[in-house]
Amino acid sequence: MKVQVCIIGGGPSGLLLSQLLHLKGIDTIVLEKYSREHVLARIRAGVLEHGFAKLMREAECGERMDREGEIHDGFEIAHDGVLDRVDLHKYSGGNSVLVYGQTEITRDLYEARDRIGGKVVHNAEDVTPHDLKSDKPYVTYRANGETVRVDCDYIVGADGFHGVSRKSIPSDVLREYEKVYPFGWLGVLSRTKPVNPELIYVKHERGFALCSMRSQVLSRYYVQVPLTDKVEDWSDDAFWAELKRRLPTEVAGRLITGPSIEKSIAPLRSFVAEPMSYGRLFLAGDAAHIVPPTGARGLNSAASDIYYLYHAMLAHYQKGDDSGLEGYSAKALARIWKAQRFSWWMTMMLHRFPDRIEYEDRLQQTELSYLFSSEAAQRMLAENYVGLPF
Repeated sequence: MKVQVCIIGGGPSGLLLSQLLHLKGIDTIVLEKYSREHVLARIRAGVLEHGFAKLMREAECGERMDREGEIHDGFEIAHDGVLDRVDLHKYSGGNSVLVYGQTEITRDLYEARDRIGGKVVHNAEDVTPHDLKSDKPYVTYRANGETVRVDCDYIVGADGFHGVSRKSIPSDVLREYEKVYPFGWLGVLSRTKPVNPELIYVKHERGFALCSMRSQVLSRYYVQVPLTDKVEDWSDDAFWAELKRRLPTEVAGRLITGPSIEKSIAPLRSFVAEPMSYGRLFLAGDAAHIVPPTGARGLNSAASDIYYLYHAMLAHYQKGDDSGLEGYSAKALARIWKAQRFSWWMTMMLHRFPDRIEYEDRLQQTELSYLFSSEAAQRMLAENYVGLPF
């Protein structure tokens, strides 16, 4: 089999790039390790930058997103007995974010690939990139007991943190940076009306909490828990009781509880791999970088990678211009590190660290006090939250 671009990973990043390139006449194939049902069962974040939403529309996948997504012009932070609002629209130059679940994004992308006959292979086993430094790289995988070879011009690794793509870069070339946080987020999805029209981030002495949503009838809530906790340690009743303890009284009073549809614990880490390209291989999304979910940068950071790769490949195939491909890693990493800084800052400001000393507690309080006393500080938060320019 011969295609121009072989994409490893059938999550939103790989599907979005495949769709965008296909619409421009560039032949792609997506190789996904798991079934479509497994991919669509993943519960992930759903706060989209305006730049990501624009990419979805360009990919002809934005109709349901625009119809069902919730436009948010701000969010609230509960701290020290008060509830302060961050006005994203005011402080970011009129921008906002769109709340729309990642599962729904992936579903829309799959349906778009089906509509125009996109090549997506599920249950592709033992996917392996070859000859990355040559001008004729290829990928092999196993399906139905047989080995299949895909010859291509370029390989894009969008196969997540545990995927094969990053591991295909030699260890003497690859450099990895990582910070692991000493807690996780216990998340519950419930078929209940959200407690608030906008997200509420909570800094509390018992630990961080977040009130989020997927729609007007589907809510997503989180509480910070130790890494030693397991999902089975938390009944629904225990979760709701702990969430109410951390919420301001007036918010807790209007919280609607119900059975959990999904419950999971996600550890928090910051991670960056450099470079994001090696020969004819390009990394995108979680294959190259991970952020704590506090700043809602994960999927959005992946989208910026796709934006740069998409335009670099257009320039190559339409104009013979390789400058975008050659400069991809440096350009992508410049924006990624800014997203890392913002996510780290939000995480450090809002979470209770188990080994934190009193001095650092006072610094946290001062950081929040300064944030809401300074328009410049709120402008910094807002412009990062809605998304820095690509």
